[in-house]
Amino acid sequence: MADHATVLSIDGLSVNFGGLKALNKVNLELRKGEVLGLIGPNGAGKTTVFNALSGIVPPAEGTLELFGKKVQWPKPHQLVHRGIARTLQGVGLFPDLTVSENVMLGANHLARTGLTQSFLGLTRKDEAALRNRAQAALERVYAGSVSERRADTLSYPDTKRVSIARALISEPKILLLDEPAGGLSAQDIEWFNALVGNLKSVTSIIIVEHHMDVVMSICDRISVLNFGEVIASGSKEEVRSNPAVIEAYLGSHAGDKKR
Repeated sequence: MADHATVLSIDGLSVNFGGLKALNKVNLELRKGEVLGLIGPNGAGKTTVFNALSGIVPPAEGTLELFGKKVQWPKPHQLVHRGIARTLQGVGLFPDLTVSENVMLGANHLARTGLTQSFLGLTRKDEAALRNRAQAALERVYAGSVSERRADTLSYPDTKRVSIARALISEPKILLLDEPAGGLSAQDIEWFNALVGNLKSVTSIIIVEHHMDVVMSICDRISVLNFGEVIASGSKEEVRSNPAVIEAYLGSHAGDKKR
């Protein structure tokens, strides 16, 4: 199923919640250096796909290939080793830690430990090196100036930037962005669109997003979920003109870039 340009391939993913089939035989493919949009109505199963990839929910069936090799569905603590990082809808920063410390928690060896143990056992040299990595990740998202502030003092747009920096510190080959533009102003969305364009050179991205202007601006291909099933996949133009997509999701806005 996968070729040399495919970094992630999902075949026949199904997830059940009791008697409810949240996902039914979902197929997805992410190629190197692209942004894949995953869209659909509320409850369509978009975040469930991310949760399956993140080890939060167990698949009932389906196979996963990473970088051309079939692998077991990962556990949460295995994500960094698999080259995967994820942001959360709710940002998920620890309010009483500094921005730098929050970003450091996204690193490999800290991601596997409890919060109270995370910084114990690090040598001064290792901690300094990790702080430098955190600072570099923050500067990549234009948030270097807030590194020593407590997370609970940040504006909402800055918390979004920090959450992306925390995902970037592990230098992932696959980045999962869960509604990253939610709650952002038009100016902040312009920043986000530019950031994603820059990140494509170092990581492949799957983005779950409701803002159709964002999706149509930054995504190379789009897959559309409805009631747990993929109803369309293809280029932006193909998806936008697909009758099933128009009926299920885009509606009267299918012909423009507005939600």
